Amino acid sequence: MTTALTPCAGKCSTVFGDSVCRGCRRFSHEVIHWNRYSLDEQRLIWQRLDIQLDQILLPLVHIKDEAALDAFLRSQQVRLLDNASAGRKIYHALRICQRNPACHERAGLSVAPEHLQKTWQLFEQRIYSLAIASFELAWLRAAQFGETVMETQG
Repeated sequence: MTTALTPCAGKCSTVFGDSVCRGCRRFSHEVIHWNRYSLDEQRLIWQRLDIQLDQILLPLVHIKDEAALDAFLRSQQVRLLDNASAGRKIYHALRICQRNPACHERAGLSVAPEHLQKTWQLFEQRIYSLAIASFELAWLRAAQFGETVMETQG
């Protein structure tokens, strides 16, 4: 893992008060403290984000040609962790192709060029909803843990 590699998508919304970044879907405290986290802590965040990408993208977009997808991502100089999920690879290819539909042939994905924008919009809606639910669940668990600790100490 390269420590400089972050999930950042370059459109951070946490600076505007969002609890979950609309770009990378990290929680606001994860964005703020990313460079202070150990490699293990960063790996856990990457893992959660990749699981979410897999949950949303694998049913939505199929990989037609994995070798073509990998070659496309390399040609676009997309930096990935060695253990990047299939959803993460689809995400990067879809992100590039929805901006430039002409490249869809080389991307190895099963999305027709006329469906790229709609697929991207559906993905963004679903992934952000899932990220918000994950954030809310994390805070509920933390609150319950805090209550349990207080009860055992009280």
